[in-house]
Amino acid sequence: MQFNHYGGEAARLAAGLVNALPDADLVPVLRAHGVLRPAPDAAGVRELRRWAEQGLARCFGASGGRPLDGLALEERCAHVNALLATASTTPRISLHDGTPHLHYGPEDQDTVVHVKASTAAALAYVVCSAGPHRLGRCARAGCDTAYVDTSRAGRRAYCSVRCANNDAVARFRAKPA
Repeated sequence: MQFNHYGGEAARLAAGLVNALPDADLVPVLRAHGVLRPAPDAAGVRELRRWAEQGLARCFGASGGRPLDGLALEERCAHVNALLATASTTPRISLHDGTPHLHYGPEDQDTVVHVKASTAAALAYVVCSAGPHRLGRCARAGCDTAYVDTSRAGRRAYCSVRCANNDAVARFRAKPA
């Protein structure tokens, strides 16, 4: 599945923030997902952690690559709408690299505001353009890693091939002899 920058990289940034350990440095997470703005200060890092824990995390849920039922769909959309309301900025066309593209706020906005607006818009883009089931949680017992399913078929159930393989081995070993 082809995503634009906001539906792809910014959505993966949202998953990366959700998956960051409580004491992990968020700057490498931001840089790995293309946020090249000045690093947030300590208060900004705390705000991004709150954003990830109390907002972004609620948008990722177990789906096993299947469409969500009516209630789960309503909940997923409500969580994303809450993020959009909190992070609302005015979208604008930017030409900073010579090619018109959308930015979800002014180019000189604070890093924290930029990350909040970008991740909220990205999750909305994925839900509306690709399907809400593409914002998933790993199906392997003991792993709760959030991921964005960018596969063509949209039926991903695990955060990685490693987790899928480990789960398959565990299921095989659990079968009666």
